[in-house]
Amino acid sequence: MEPEQKLRETPVTPPVVINGNGDGENGIAAVLNQRLTLAAFSQLAGHLAGYPFVKIVVDQQQSTIHFINHARFQFHADYIAARLLGIPQQQLEREIDAFNESVYQAPERRFYLGVLALHQTRDDQKFFSLETVEVDTMNAQMVQFFYRFVKEWVDPALPILFKPANHLQETIMGQIDVGEMPRVFSHELFASAEFVPLNSGIAQGRLRAFETEQQYRDLRSTLEWHDIIVMRRVPDDIPRVLGIINAEHTTPLSHTNVLASGWQVPNSIQLGIFDRIEKEKLNGEWVRYSVQQDANEVFLKKIERPAEADTRPAWSIQKITLEEPEIANTPIIPLEKLRMSDRYKYGTKAANLGELRYVLDHGSERLLGFYRVRRPPRANLLPYLGKFLGVHDSADMARSCWEFLREFIRIPRGIAIPFALQREFLESQPQIQQAIGKLKMALELNARQADSLAVSLEQMIRRSRMPDRIRNYIDDEISRHLGGVSSFVVRSSSNAEDLEHFSAAGIYESVNCVTTAENIFASIKQVWASLLAPRSVRLRQEVGISLDDSYMGVIIQEEIPSLMGGVLVTTNPMNKGDFRNVYLNISPRSVTQIVQGAELPYQYLYNVVEGGGRTLSLGGSTKDLSDERKAILQKLAFAGRLLQSHFSPDYTFSTPADIEWLLGEDGVYVVQLRPYAH
Repeated sequence: MEPEQKLRETPVTPPVVINGNGDGENGIAAVLNQRLTLAAFSQLAGHLAGYPFVKIVVDQQQSTIHFINHARFQFHADYIAARLLGIPQQQLEREIDAFNESVYQAPERRFYLGVLALHQTRDDQKFFSLETVEVDTMNAQMVQFFYRFVKEWVDPALPILFKPANHLQETIMGQIDVGEMPRVFSHELFASAEFVPLNSGIAQGRLRAFETEQQYRDLRSTLEWHDIIVMRRVPDDIPRVLGIINAEHTTPLSHTNVLASGWQVPNSIQLGIFDRIEKEKLNGEWVRYSVQQDANEVFLKKIERPAEADTRPAWSIQKITLEEPEIANTPIIPLEKLRMSDRYKYGTKAANLGELRYVLDHGSERLLGFYRVRRPPRANLLPYLGKFLGVHDSADMARSCWEFLREFIRIPRGIAIPFALQREFLESQPQIQQAIGKLKMALELNARQADSLAVSLEQMIRRSRMPDRIRNYIDDEISRHLGGVSSFVVRSSSNAEDLEHFSAAGIYESVNCVTTAENIFASIKQVWASLLAPRSVRLRQEVGISLDDSYMGVIIQEEIPSLMGGVLVTTNPMNKGDFRNVYLNISPRSVTQIVQGAELPYQYLYNVVEGGGRTLSLGGSTKDLSDERKAILQKLAFAGRLLQSHFSPDYTFSTPADIEWLLGEDGVYVVQLRPYAH
């Protein structure tokens, strides 16, 4: 019997309100077969990402609908087991995969599960969105049945729009007339969202609002560590502050927002914030600032200046410890000769690319780490990985992971220039040594001249002539290993980055589209100079990393023409407890455009357990990527999770990876891999 026939033929049972069961529970557990009014919705609703929502279970067999109290039942499964099937919790946990299969994948299913969320537009118009769980594989007929059934039981005064939960459902929507089934897409809601929590937290600081970048530039020197910055889009060169508010949409993966995550300060997008600051006269005042995932706006409240504002922040007292570098007799070598342990000679970025090459050539038992960890009630997630790989024997899984990565991932050819050559260059120039000595003294005295001295030093390094020995050595190695390459990327690779509590995202230079030998040598000096730029010096000084301990290596790589590029982080920045999904930003032009915040990218979540993806934002584009490109992103998501496992610093395999990549004519190239500051 088809679902819509069942709906017409089965008599409807009377409405029921399900209350507590006598074991100390209070409040309504669910509303059964009763039209959902706004008042009832408010009684049952929880909040997520700023939206109130109610869980829904449609029992097709009984032709009933259940609106569930989120506070009483965290998951649909808990309610169905306890209230409808009488299954003990322990049994449900033992059989959770089979249960999920029956409600999310089975074409002949009894239960249809979803979420009804309430939205309000800027002109105060309200509507409901109805969506399924992201892993649901309903076909077109099932989607239509679910939508029609729910619509019959919701207050008709408010429209209901179906919200596709995955790319499969987005495709289905293209087959159904919009008049028959109105819809709203995630990217439409994201683009109109007035509040986006980028990094949760609470801070008490002085609010500094800058309506233009020029205002910020004019007053930048007056910023203090206890300030909370408000701008249209906070730029990359901010000093370390206590909080950030963007008044326009941006991506969580811009350098600024990655730094905020690493600093563990509250960070958000709040449209209209300048009007609120003006109305409440908050600019320059001390405020309590809070960003919470379940809120619908930022919390700002004027307070008295807190006593701790006159003390040093905790991060300035807890110093960062660096490994002792090696700078003697270290050669230039191809990236594929490096391992992760070589970071103290060539820098973290170079060492990680060398380690990735080793993994692609030899495999790694660590690749399975994330999927082997127990995820209660599941013993592990290996069956899901096996399904993706098409492998059922766990003994073959490690090799299958290796073969998948080896076939899918590429690395541009390149060489690594060690710390030793940077040190030799600096020591070959007496005027540079004198300038470094003056800068060190100014930093020790906390003198205001430190920034201007750093600017002069940076310019001096760029202007200075590279000694013939160093120049000829680099030229020989490029000719030997990169002959025939017409365009290069010159990347930074320092020992003072990607550290615990110090990510250094975006503070060192990398140069694209370098063609001639002269430009390569100029770019190398530009990268070396960025180690001594005012902002990089200041941020390191704040956490106790001295000039004497800071070194810069250089990567010279073949530049691969890209069809698209992006950044993948193997976590969900908007919900860090979400172990299923990884987050991707995509640019049709350049990865650089994303991390510098210069454009709004495509934004996606991809599930690396059950599979499937969701489009969160189209960024500055008007249409989504093709299904072919999305299939590549799904593979990339799984590849990222496997690489997270190998590069994890411990055996929880939980540290997210930040991977910059591009799509070339012959496949996906990884150009950078590092820990994601979270």
